[in-house]
Amino acid sequence: MIRRFACLIFLVTPLALAASFRQAQSLDTPAPDPLPSWNNGPAKKAIVDFVQAVTDKARPSFVPVAERIATFDNDGTLWVEQPMYTQVVFALDRVKALAAKHPDWHTKQPFKAILDGDRDTIAKFVKKDLGELILATHTGMTTQAFDAQAKSFLATAKHPRFKKLYTQCIYQPMLELMRFLRANDFKTYIVTGGSQQFVRSFSEEAYGIPPEQVIGSSPKLKYIKKDGGEPVMMRVHALLLLDDEDGKPEDIELFIGRKPLCAFGNSTGDRQMLEWTQSGGGTRLMMLVHHDDAEREYAYGAKSWIGTFSDSLMAEANKQGWTVISMKSDWKHIFPQGAR
Repeated sequence: MIRRFACLIFLVTPLALAASFRQAQSLDTPAPDPLPSWNNGPAKKAIVDFVQAVTDKARPSFVPVAERIATFDNDGTLWVEQPMYTQVVFALDRVKALAAKHPDWHTKQPFKAILDGDRDTIAKFVKKDLGELILATHTGMTTQAFDAQAKSFLATAKHPRFKKLYTQCIYQPMLELMRFLRANDFKTYIVTGGSQQFVRSFSEEAYGIPPEQVIGSSPKLKYIKKDGGEPVMMRVHALLLLDDEDGKPEDIELFIGRKPLCAFGNSTGDRQMLEWTQSGGGTRLMMLVHHDDAEREYAYGAKSWIGTFSDSLMAEANKQGWTVISMKSDWKHIFPQGAR
């Protein structure tokens, strides 16, 4: 009996010691950095401090899981928007594909400039021109047909500078941020001034955001069922939602029904979304991506009509305590897989 007990002690003690050693080792090993593509600094600290504040049950700033809503603009916030919005490049491509069915386009602007390859005129397009192009090329078909066209375009179209698919020109630091938030029970939404259906065609694969969590501009839709056939949803040549500026908080209220706990943008068109988020009170996080890295991406701001970051927006950010992310200073890497 004594011999058996001694044998048992001999076997158990090393196992217990090994377990204790492993536990001590795990306590000494720091947790992996959830934001490895972010340099240490005020922007990264603001994110980490915010998440800790709202997820720690011991703090008065704790927020229940159901209320953890994060909203992200898309163009210029999650992927490259210069030198032209990707959706506009898609629209230009569709103008050429559809020109044979619209002979009047050869004499009507803004279509004529595209068909003539008139880059000077194209460079002077304003939002009204872009809106007309997008309505003309994104409607008159089923949602299924449009989705197939968008996916076909994105499967081959490459950015003119980076020579990569547009869906590879997404920002690695923002991917990490979205994953970090979701790991802490946030629901992440895209709230974009671009086409809702266009972004839905790639959002899940590129960002891990399902189509039902994408809010964007959209034409009117019409349910059609003919002669006992399968029903279809037609995209009508009329605007239903313009999800920009005031439209962003309006559509957040319409589709989500909760104020975001945190919001991320990059331009004047995102101002109202950040204001709406901050108005919820308590611990909130409002951040703006500032494009100030001409070497690795682009540097632009108040004078750019694409992704305009006005002086008044910068002043409001400073006054309200919003965090401005410097692409040059805060991000170690811009794109995934160590690209550029």
